[in-house]
Amino acid sequence: MRTYRAVNLNVLWFLIALNVVIFIITLARPETIYFLGLTPALLSQQPWTIISSMFVHGSPFHILFNMIGLYFLGSFLIRAVGERSFLAVFFLGGLAGNILFVLLAHPFSVGIGASGAIYALGGALAVMVPRVPVLVFPIPVPIPLWVAILIFLLLSFLPGIAWQAHIGGLLLGLVAGFIFRRRRRVYYF
Repeated sequence: MRTYRAVNLNVLWFLIALNVVIFIITLARPETIYFLGLTPALLSQQPWTIISSMFVHGSPFHILFNMIGLYFLGSFLIRAVGERSFLAVFFLGGLAGNILFVLLAHPFSVGIGASGAIYALGGALAVMVPRVPVLVFPIPVPIPLWVAILIFLLLSFLPGIAWQAHIGGLLLGLVAGFIFRRRRRVYYF
């Protein structure tokens, strides 16, 4: 028997709003990107950037695609595991992505974006419900979630994208997905 309960997405809307507000601030004051973005060589002088960089985006398309991914993947994960576990995956995934960025990126590159955290959400769901069908523009038919995550991972290697953060977040998400999957066997979406 399925039971339907109301799901509170306020935490998800708060994260999206925070990203949008910070994006607007960076449009007005572009130098803010260097204050909030993660530069590996400057991490000891700017330790907050290991977290703040997850809320900074460099272009309208960057924030648009990340917030679409955050909304869809996040709303699914909140329904499956609850707010606390969602937040843990989001922040730990973003942190894991940023740590890998610090370790593998050029020391003076600047890492920004929520992609590591979003890949963590996708990784968790890809383990929990790998065959759930999703639509990915411009593919005209539904594809399994795990295939969509793989496609986006391959796109991470285009120039100018912090592939390190994507892989770090995805790895954290895969581990979280296995943990969630062991706790509960059936997920309803």
